[in-house]
Amino acid sequence: MNQITERNRTLLTTMAPKLLSPLFQWLILLTLLLLFLYSSLLSFHTSSPQPKPIPTLPSCNFFNGHWVQDPDRIPMYDESCPFHRNAWNCLRNKRDNMGVINSWKWVPRDCVLPRIDPVRFLGLMRNRNIGFVGDSLNENFLVSFLCVLRVADLGAKKWKRKGAWRGAYFPKFNVTVGYHRAVLLSKYEWQPKQHADGDQDGLKGIYRVDVDVPSDDWANIGDFYDVLVFNTGHWWGFDKFPKETPLTFYRAGEPIYPPLDMLGGFKVVVENMASYIQNKIPLKTLKLWRLQSPRHFHGGDWNQNGSCLFNKPLEEHQLDLWFDPSNNGPNKEERLLNRLIEDALQGTDIQLLNLTRMSEFRADAHPAIWLGQKDAVKVWGQDCMHWCLPGVPDTWVDILSELIRIGLELG
Repeated sequence: MNQITERNRTLLTTMAPKLLSPLFQWLILLTLLLLFLYSSLLSFHTSSPQPKPIPTLPSCNFFNGHWVQDPDRIPMYDESCPFHRNAWNCLRNKRDNMGVINSWKWVPRDCVLPRIDPVRFLGLMRNRNIGFVGDSLNENFLVSFLCVLRVADLGAKKWKRKGAWRGAYFPKFNVTVGYHRAVLLSKYEWQPKQHADGDQDGLKGIYRVDVDVPSDDWANIGDFYDVLVFNTGHWWGFDKFPKETPLTFYRAGEPIYPPLDMLGGFKVVVENMASYIQNKIPLKTLKLWRLQSPRHFHGGDWNQNGSCLFNKPLEEHQLDLWFDPSNNGPNKEERLLNRLIEDALQGTDIQLLNLTRMSEFRADAHPAIWLGQKDAVKVWGQDCMHWCLPGVPDTWVDILSELIRIGLELG
């Protein structure tokens, strides 16, 4: 009996490794496999590319940055562009330092601003139209845009339809870019004084401004344009509308009482025009409002021998001295008007095109005395308001084209 038990124990001892060994091997393999899968999943989670995010408005603020010199930067067009306006064609007018003026590049603080690719941009805009509405600073902007885009379509033709003041058609892409001159945005008209008696006040008549009625020049263009860029501001001054021929404001066909002063009228007009744009321009239209383009009159206003013969941009610490309204200088109005515009656009889908600060630096980039006409300075003074072309508005074009691209991606 003891022998049988001992034999069984010996048999079990010799069989155990044979029975357990395959099982043990499988357990090891399974453990290694699980470790490998865990490691792979961990590696995939930490290093694999993430899905592309849904397009959103740029986290980068294109409007906040500084100017740096880039000696390799050259304009995309020259004085031969057929869309030039003579007084702004600073190459043809032999303005000093044009090479230096155009060597400055705007660098946003937290991201890269790509230079417009005219072919790609017009391809993106194929069968679409872009409109500018406002005063001559938006025309200045338009001319830069047209000359840049013409690089992609030398067959571009001058265009003046739909009530536009000027524009261009790009046949290769079926794209129209137009400018509608509406300096106050609201409808206004001259009304001469009706009676000769009582002339002691010196009043010759009034310009009636209907604050709730858009100018005829752009009132019916909403269905034509896919992108609209608005502005107003440079005509809101007593040099344009002195006390002898003032602006008088009407709402719903009746004079507003108590009467509004210039700034109060501007505020009401902007509020009403923003409401009109919001409610009457189709939702699919990308709507932007360009804030003020700064003037750089030094030593007096345009009619007080103000000058802008500078060789380089202003430094950042100089900007408040030039433009803060509390300093009461000749260039104080732009920041004041901007605040009113920003308030009026709250709650709308109109995007701010805030080109003001980046342009404040560029006291060096106006036509100044190079106006292309012999007696222009004697009659009008230096032009320290509009911009040389090519010049600063070309960078405006870079920013606008990026915002349009993003807007189209968002639908």
